[in-house]
Amino acid sequence: MQQTLPQLLKDIRACVNCAEFLPAGPRPIVQAHSLARLCIVGQAPGRKVHETGIPWNDPSGDRLRKWLGLTSAQFYDPHKVAIVPMGFCYPGKAASGDKPPRPECAPLWHEALNARMPNISLSLLIGSYAQAYYLGQRRKKTLTDTVKAWQEYLPLGYLPLAHPSPRNQPWLVKNPWFEQELVRELQNIIRSLHL
Repeated sequence: MQQTLPQLLKDIRACVNCAEFLPAGPRPIVQAHSLARLCIVGQAPGRKVHETGIPWNDPSGDRLRKWLGLTSAQFYDPHKVAIVPMGFCYPGKAASGDKPPRPECAPLWHEALNARMPNISLSLLIGSYAQAYYLGQRRKKTLTDTVKAWQEYLPLGYLPLAHPSPRNQPWLVKNPWFEQELVRELQNIIRSLHL
């Protein structure tokens, strides 16, 4: 008998698979429900998210909700929005920003999660790790080129985005089309999902 989504989420939240590599210890962060229509695939929780246990509970999340045109109530309703990062645990600090998501996580859990969320109409692929995993050879040479080609991926159910982190401000300034054009279209697409 196939494992139910609640059982799977319980297993994910209890995961200690790569505990030895996590300086702050394991605390898997995930939000999912079989009725969810939108899936947000980011990188990995940051320190603040690790401490609170609330996904995207930081300035990056504030900007992401603004881009999507969603209220906090909509965003944190698992019946509407699934939040499935490439790495479920905070990977720790690197010289610049956080370490990459742990590579074990997505192959271990994503396929099973996605199989139990049949109503997902759109998955947002935020940042290069999510785009590499889900788009594979279909992604372009750079993140900028991949995001610019976003319309190519919509028929596949994917929409690649730049990361909303404040650290990404220089990229946003250099690419004004992203917030002027793509974010406007993104909000129209999100509205069409009737979240």
